[in-house]
Amino acid sequence: MTAANELNLIQPRLLDKGSQRFLLVLIAVGVLVPVLNLLVPESSGLHLSTYTVTLLGKYLAYALLALAVDLVWGYLGILSLGHGAFFALGGYAMGMYLMRQIGDRGVYGNPDLPDFMVFLNWNELPWYWHGFDQFWFAMLMVLVAPGVLAFVFGWFAFRSRVTGVYLSIITQALTYALLLAFFRNEMGFGGNNGLTDFKDILGFSLQADTTRIALFSATVLALALGYLICRAIIISRLGRVAMAVRDAENRVRFVGYRVEHIKLFVFCVSAMLAGVAGALYVPQVGIINPSEFSPLNSIEMLIWVAVGGRATLYGAVIGALLVNYAKTWLTGALPDAWLFALGALFVVVTLFMPKGIAGLVQQYRDMRQQAARNNGGADKVEEKAA
Repeated sequence: MTAANELNLIQPRLLDKGSQRFLLVLIAVGVLVPVLNLLVPESSGLHLSTYTVTLLGKYLAYALLALAVDLVWGYLGILSLGHGAFFALGGYAMGMYLMRQIGDRGVYGNPDLPDFMVFLNWNELPWYWHGFDQFWFAMLMVLVAPGVLAFVFGWFAFRSRVTGVYLSIITQALTYALLLAFFRNEMGFGGNNGLTDFKDILGFSLQADTTRIALFSATVLALALGYLICRAIIISRLGRVAMAVRDAENRVRFVGYRVEHIKLFVFCVSAMLAGVAGALYVPQVGIINPSEFSPLNSIEMLIWVAVGGRATLYGAVIGALLVNYAKTWLTGALPDAWLFALGALFVVVTLFMPKGIAGLVQQYRDMRQQAARNNGGADKVEEKAA
């Protein structure tokens, strides 16, 4: 057997040591947080409030979104400035389901129309709202809406071989166009106020502590599954070809691969993961409005990935958690300083941490291994001299 054939037989494991550690930490968080909230008395210093649980759930939804961004940026080389659109579409699909569950408990008591439609003198429910009274249909739309948008956009963009900064600008233009569209009242999505005042999900009150814990647990599970899906893609042959496209697209095309098909598949998977993140975000935060389409949000997502470490998956999760925690703290302490801090953070990461936090960790490990090898070599020299 030749060396080349032997190398082809070497397949990365789905659960390498890094993945095992990540999933173990995630499982520990998924178990510990509900225990500290439900079983530890409020008088104890170890008790976690429901507000904290909801905040952690929101951070984990953002972490799933960061995974989606890292999949296309870190492993496919597409700098997408439009993933906020996929996130928002998934959120709106969930929000439409939650609005239909309100029924006659709204301000105007109309069992068929959401309050904002009654206020705007709508006479009947728009056709695209039908079916959202069923949970399974709404969950299907959480995947279909961003997936179809990504497919249509990617089909034309990738077949036209739009790459680099031009593709980034087009993705940003796409999300900004959706922002303007969803702001319009006649679109039937609540205009600038969006969708809010949700009551329950699957018959359970959204204000109940147990429901909040269930949503948190669902987010933990979705993050774990999202990580495994991304990991399965990148260790497969498709993933290796995608990384080759990232590094040398023309060479891959010359070899005979249909580059546009590879890009389209990975882009659609990433969009659907972003949609799931949006669907988990909405019931925990309690609102979805057109501001989620803002291009600034999509830029923030890139900063999460850059801070944590591009093309690492777990680094994207770390970056999302740290940056959003910093945002929560800083917007409370110094509200006007957040955008300046965000810009400074991006500059620092670009200049001094090009591989992010994950890169620093790997650099530290390499230094320890090198030191161990040097010490081992020095010991052998001393033994020979003796």
